[in-house]
Amino acid sequence: MQSDWEGGLYPITLQFSEDYRIRPPVCKFPKGFFHPNVFSGGEVCLSILNDDGWKPSITMKQILLGIQDLLNQPNPSDAANFEPNQLFIKDPAKYKTRVQLEAKKYPPAI
Repeated sequence: MQSDWEGGLYPITLQFSEDYRIRPPVCKFPKGFFHPNVFSGGEVCLSILNDDGWKPSITMKQILLGIQDLLNQPNPSDAANFEPNQLFIKDPAKYKTRVQLEAKKYPPAI
């Protein structure tokens, strides 16, 4: 499956608290990362990472696949960032162009 995000290597940090397994990790992209479900501070807004949606059985693989899926299929009904969400809803072609520019900001390491 081809993605508009293809070609980028996206730095993401996962912060684990001392009570990890009971509480989810905090997953963050760099500040200002352009995505409807990423807060301006970089925090990922994903249901499985919320206290209400978290289950101790969720694996790192499930977290990373969930974030990957969210990049490709934003959830406009749970927006964390107004500008990218509005662009995604109102002008998908411009959103796609902006995502492709975002990908160029994070070239893969050689």
